[in-house]
Amino acid sequence: MKARQEKGPDLRILITNDDGIQAPGLDTLQQIAAALSDDVWVVAPETDQSGAAHSLTLHEPLRVRKISERIHAVKGTPTDCVIMGVRHILAGEKPDLVLSGVNLGHNIADDVTYSGTIAGAIEGTLLGIPSIALSQALDRDTPAETRLETAMRHGPDLLRKLLAEGWPTGILLNVNFPDRDPDAVTGIAITAQGKRDQDYLRIIDRMDARGKPYYWFGFNAYSAEPEQGTDLWALREGKISVTPLCLNLTHTQTCRKLMLAFDSETKLGDTAASTAAKAGARS
Repeated sequence: MKARQEKGPDLRILITNDDGIQAPGLDTLQQIAAALSDDVWVVAPETDQSGAAHSLTLHEPLRVRKISERIHAVKGTPTDCVIMGVRHILAGEKPDLVLSGVNLGHNIADDVTYSGTIAGAIEGTLLGIPSIALSQALDRDTPAETRLETAMRHGPDLLRKLLAEGWPTGILLNVNFPDRDPDAVTGIAITAQGKRDQDYLRIIDRMDARGKPYYWFGFNAYSAEPEQGTDLWALREGKISVTPLCLNLTHTQTCRKLMLAFDSETKLGDTAASTAAKAGARS
């Protein structure tokens, strides 16, 4: 079953991010969304939630600040924002599309499990709404030099094409724009999720004024040659990367193997077998 393909002024769009309500990437996404529809709603975190992943706020109340009729800030995570947007702020008027971003920095390879930007699209997908995460790659050595104009230039037409084509339910799309000027983009690549060397992340240790240690996570430059066809490869080649991500994390081959291994001891019910078979058909 494909995502709905409505577009134009009747397309209701909910946008969020993980960089916070004041982030310049959110303004860029508002402009991208405005090129697709007149019915755009913003529900974004009050503060930076980078790295929040798909987390919920459960141990303190959620505070919602109404900035304007269609713009709200939530003291919570991107997941909180999408839930509040869909089930409270837009209750009874479900959006047709959820857009999350535009993140300052790529969300590729292993990033997808940490990213609050992708989590916004995950939650939209779980709620049955076609959802897309968008990120703009940047040079970590010069993070102030962002190329959000690249996402702004290419975003609207890319989203129109994706909406026209549609994609299955239970799937979200992860879009990453390369760290290049708009005219230097070399094309669009439909990619697989890549894999980084774990030496990419480093621990930086410091000492505070009272002689107590504290730590930061930092990142090394990625120097390995990425596998062709992956999101890592696409950005290195100056291409816009579009990666379909599946919410069903079941590894069907291992599932089949273990079902056979335990067959003599455990009789799986029809529901479990059927689920595995359906998952296998999608793999």
